[in-house]
Amino acid sequence: MTDARGSDSRIGETNARRVPGTPCWVSLMVHGPAATHDFYGALFGWEFRPGPQQLGPYARALLDGREVAGIGQLPPDRQLPTAWTPYFASDDVNRTADTVRLCGGTVGVGPLDAGEAGRMAIGSDPAGAVFGIWQAAAHLGTAVAGVPGTPAWNELLTYETTGVAKFYETVFGFELDPETPAGRDHVTLRLDGLPVAGIHGVGDALPRDRGPHWVTYFEVADTDASVELLVGLGGHVLTPAEDTAHGRVATVADPEGARFTVVQRPR
Repeated sequence: MTDARGSDSRIGETNARRVPGTPCWVSLMVHGPAATHDFYGALFGWEFRPGPQQLGPYARALLDGREVAGIGQLPPDRQLPTAWTPYFASDDVNRTADTVRLCGGTVGVGPLDAGEAGRMAIGSDPAGAVFGIWQAAAHLGTAVAGVPGTPAWNELLTYETTGVAKFYETVFGFELDPETPAGRDHVTLRLDGLPVAGIHGVGDALPRDRGPHWVTYFEVADTDASVELLVGLGGHVLTPAEDTAHGRVATVADPEGARFTVVQRPR
């Protein structure tokens, strides 16, 4: 993880049209949205209001009246794993979806219109990690960054970075910045020289029950206090809190099993 464009330690309005490839939104599909709203509302201080309903019931999470994320409802007959999904900006979702297919990925949903908000698709890379594509219209994406309760970073956990990084480079125009000290298999994805996301190859350490997947980091004021609160709300700790060069982090899961990481920035 590193300081990302639009997601640094400063309070910042980010409600502007993004450069193609920029992570612009995160969304979660769950079986029980009401309970999930209660969980994240208590953990991050989010409130909710209805959003586009093209894929079923969907709500946007607000922090102090500004949109930060989305939570939708999975069809009751679909026993799919719940997971936070990052969306990357596109000027033409149809063209981006075609590129995904040409580069060995798949497109499972769309492209389709999400009302007046914009146009979207959900795809997966050649290793199977799911991500979204967003062509903004009325809804430009996450409207605030750099404060507790907002997305701070997105990191792809996969088997190895080489082939997958090339896929994202071709699809979204990322510049690849490999990092390999002490055998670490990591690539930072950059746009115009600025870091926007990361890819971490972990080989056999990848959880067998998940496979390759994106992990969203949410900023918090106090990682230890947030973890304690999360456990009291029915969440689970997957990796205990630890200090890193980018802050104090812990990997956790909500009551339905959606994984994410909380990060307290260095002071």
